[in-house]
Amino acid sequence: MSDLLESALNPRTVAIIGASENIHKIGGRPIYYMQRGGFTGTIYPINPSRQEVQGLKSYPTLASLPEVPELVLIVVAGEKAVEAVEECAATGVKSVVVIASGFGEVDEAGRAVQQRMTDAARATGMRIYGPNTHGLANFGTGAIAGFSTMFIECPPQDGPVAVLSQSGGMSAMVYGLLRQKGIGVRHVHATGNEADVTVSEMAWAIAHDPEIKLLLLYLENIANPEMLARAAEYARSRDLPIVAVKAGRSPSGQQAASTHTGSMANEDRVVDAFFKKHGIMRVRDPHAQALAAEAYLKGWRPAGNKLVVISNSGASCVMGADAAEDNGLEMAKLSSLTQQAVAKSLPGFATTTNPIDITAALLSNSGLFSEVLPAVAQDPAADMFFINIPVAGAGYDVQAFARDTAAFEALTGKPVAVAAWQQNVAEPFRQAGVATFENEGDAVGVLGQLAKHTAMLRQNLVHWPEFTDVKIPVGDDQYCDEAQSLALLAAHGVPVVEHVLCTSVDQVRAAFAELGGNVALKGCAAEVPHKTEHGLVALGIKNVEDAIRIFESHMTKLNTLGVKHAAVIVAEMSRGKHELMIGARVDPVFGPVVLIGAGGKYVEAMQDYAVILPPFSAEQVEAALRGLRLAPLLDGVRGDAPMDVPAICNIAVSVGKIVMAAGSNFASLDLNPVMVGSVGEGARVVDALLERA
Repeated sequence: MSDLLESALNPRTVAIIGASENIHKIGGRPIYYMQRGGFTGTIYPINPSRQEVQGLKSYPTLASLPEVPELVLIVVAGEKAVEAVEECAATGVKSVVVIASGFGEVDEAGRAVQQRMTDAARATGMRIYGPNTHGLANFGTGAIAGFSTMFIECPPQDGPVAVLSQSGGMSAMVYGLLRQKGIGVRHVHATGNEADVTVSEMAWAIAHDPEIKLLLLYLENIANPEMLARAAEYARSRDLPIVAVKAGRSPSGQQAASTHTGSMANEDRVVDAFFKKHGIMRVRDPHAQALAAEAYLKGWRPAGNKLVVISNSGASCVMGADAAEDNGLEMAKLSSLTQQAVAKSLPGFATTTNPIDITAALLSNSGLFSEVLPAVAQDPAADMFFINIPVAGAGYDVQAFARDTAAFEALTGKPVAVAAWQQNVAEPFRQAGVATFENEGDAVGVLGQLAKHTAMLRQNLVHWPEFTDVKIPVGDDQYCDEAQSLALLAAHGVPVVEHVLCTSVDQVRAAFAELGGNVALKGCAAEVPHKTEHGLVALGIKNVEDAIRIFESHMTKLNTLGVKHAAVIVAEMSRGKHELMIGARVDPVFGPVVLIGAGGKYVEAMQDYAVILPPFSAEQVEAALRGLRLAPLLDGVRGDAPMDVPAICNIAVSVGKIVMAAGSNFASLDLNPVMVGSVGEGARVVDALLERA
């Protein structure tokens, strides 16, 4: 475990400022929990009104303790909490947990007081957990510096799961859901407002606990992405899956998150991209985290996403196949040998292709499971198995079904999930150690999650070499003009439309002849980044006299707008089959991000784009494109030739490298449209807008 956090997660001495005799008060719970949870260190209650608290000698002040405690839990509120933090820092305490609320999550005044606490701690190197937290709990050591009621409702049991949360309520909920499933939990830590220690830093520390096999996170913002990326990389190196809930997916949720934690919520698509890049599985809510926990703890890492569905109901077979498609799984194509082996055991009217319908014959022949399952066990096409039992009970040997399924799972070493809504049917499977769910949606959803997460973890991390500096053109305007923007791209290997910057009629006449007599004319000035709004774009000009007339009109308009250096771009009408968009910006939390998706004039309306965090590969760009609504167009529809996908992917990689190398002078880059031709025809940027920081 990280030395930085050892004093809080595995302390030898703990003091409670505001200790209470009443175990149902916040100041009483930690003492009660530690005395019953196996804590072997020393507990120092601090309460000036009592000589003794819960059988322990009580002390009037921190200064009156016989030693400086490693960890102090501050239960008092308001100014007293701030003073307690300052006293702890001055005394040499290593870590404090501040339970009190009313700080950074409330208003500017609260943030100022919270900062005062943080400054006092940082001056001496003391760490703060909170404020506005339920506290910390390490059930491996019994060090429970928290007050959650859930530890009474669901008695603790040490186990291989860690729960780290910015919300105390959500940490308790995930813990309770896991314990109700009989899963042991070692760490339950809430960081609250994160005045100092963040979930990201705790993830780094907890990932080093060799007994932890599953790490669950609840986040409302990601204030320290570099540390979380580091934690995820280490977790990947030791095959420790991380599953996160990032709340605030909607604008309303983001607003609620900012008031809850006192921090600004992160833009959701960028969060998705960050998680995907670093192998962190994002799920919708704590219920989904708990639902999949057993499957993760089995150590399942499916080789692919091909599923076999088996049921004693034809309808359930159909729904299983539907659930597979809903969750991004393919139905495995069983070999002819497998189908022949299955057919030997089933009635002639049964289905032996996938999904396999063993029919109601299961009622009269309870051995069908023991015959059919081994027949499909080693089929190379199968990565996972789903068994759906919609009806069983009286007359069925459910105990035998469960034993056979458990043996089947052991034989294959592959994920096996069962759906059984009848509790008397489900329980024997659970007792046999089989992952069992109430419905096919949950069961197949977990299998789909495992397949997707495993693929993410197996994705190679891309590393780019050191970059040549990208020099943003010098200027006082917010934007570079289009000619400057295109020139920068071309200088770094990005194919751009053939064009000439013109300031005179003679230059327009020469450009028109050079570019083949079918051109676009666009006003070019840094002060006018959005040309269309001012009527400064004319397309498909095939007559030189028209080109000259439009040039003069554009120049007049630009001069009317008061630009410093009026010019007009004469550009070749770029040929291409499709208009895509590539954008880039600097996210205030995650740094450079690249966007790619549908382009053209409807880009804002369509909102069909993916976000990728550099560095990335061309293959990763293509995978992102294939997750969009436009994906069918990539391979051609209704007789269209496929797009030149490698060309557009290579441009995206080049843009990523430019952004990474541009440094602090860069704010954003908008390439729209990028014209993409058919396979072998390439792609090139038609319009570009570079924004300075």
